Amino acid sequence: MKIISANQFMMHNRHNLDLTQQGVALDDTVKSIIDKVRKEGDNAVKEFTELFDDAVIDKLTVSDSEMEKAKNMVGDQFVESLQLAAKNIEAFHRNQQETSWFTDNPNGITLGQKVTPIEKVGIYIPGGKANYPSSVLMNAIPAKIAGVSSISIATPPRPNGSINPYVLVAASLIGVNRIYKMGGAQAIAALSYGTETVEKVYKIVGPGNTYVARAKKWVYGDVAIDMIAGPSEICIIADESANPSYVAADLLSQAEHDEEASAICITTSSTLANEIAAEVTKQLSELERREIAQKSIQNKGCIILANSEKQAFDLANQIAPEHLQLMVSNPSAKLSLIKNAGAIFLGPFSPEPLGDYLAGPNHTLPTSGTAKFSSPLGVYDFIKRSSIISYSKQALLEVADTIDCLARTEGLKGHAMSIQIRRDSVL
Repeated sequence: MKIISANQFMMHNRHNLDLTQQGVALDDTVKSIIDKVRKEGDNAVKEFTELFDDAVIDKLTVSDSEMEKAKNMVGDQFVESLQLAAKNIEAFHRNQQETSWFTDNPNGITLGQKVTPIEKVGIYIPGGKANYPSSVLMNAIPAKIAGVSSISIATPPRPNGSINPYVLVAASLIGVNRIYKMGGAQAIAALSYGTETVEKVYKIVGPGNTYVARAKKWVYGDVAIDMIAGPSEICIIADESANPSYVAADLLSQAEHDEEASAICITTSSTLANEIAAEVTKQLSELERREIAQKSIQNKGCIILANSEKQAFDLANQIAPEHLQLMVSNPSAKLSLIKNAGAIFLGPFSPEPLGDYLAGPNHTLPTSGTAKFSSPLGVYDFIKRSSIISYSKQALLEVADTIDCLARTEGLKGHAMSIQIRRDSVL
């Protein structure tokens, strides 16, 4: 794992993951897929599923018998682990619930905010290089807590046309309404516009590959989306107190996701940097997904030598990572130095996989620097807020002249007349 200076890192500008830079060819491909699905519905989805996933699909919807078969294919330990994770995720997200509120003033004015769940939501669960039952929990549980009445899951089928049983059992545990055998841009298009089989949704959430991310960007406006997710990433700030084997293991836990995953460590200690690099090499040989992790480490991984603790935290805030681990002494005292991060893990016994699976906070997080302005997925992503305004006759008369003045100043006489006609009718 290469060791570079902070200046080298900044000059290289390696954190340039802007999806807009991925080229016209990708845009054209995704747009053509979306257009074909809009025109041809189920047939187009099946055609693209055969082309991209090598799977011939008769029916897009997972049947009840397939769900029951999946339950018999997974072990009790997995089910028990899933149940504990779901319990923790639910407990955390219940704290995010919002309620409607109203204020009544003595002069006949009632103002407030009405909170309403989004009715129909689609969740994308990746297939490809791995299967993610944990993502089913992380996306569906907040939606359920928010009160979403219709939840659909889209996930790519395996070559034999089946869906990974662990994903199906997770969906069954949460009570998802329907599961579709489809992935990629074609799945995003089908959820956005509907087909003969696929129900149109109002919002799409969940991570995916480059085609999924680009498709979500194309359909945004016709439906809502959670975020444009880039490759997964971790940044670890480590000082002399850090265990190099822990740091290396956590870097590799992220690198094994994808060849484009980003694994970065920032430290002020050159001794620790060399120890971490050696540990990465040692542990890499033990991974089943070592080819993927090795490419990630080679292409997107590095250990940055910072000149000071301040520079280390400044760099982390500039990166604005999806996952930020503080492997430093007294990490809680350093929390105030963090401005930009999706999830923050404090201390040597709070590794990133804890957040991926069990702790409770959501693992659907902002990537590619978007933690500078966005947040993890939560219950608040599945609700709408409507403003409530109610004025009595007397209350309106008291402010009529003020509204009239502002409306005429903006040249909107119709606005002024809307107030004036009421004032004149009661005076």
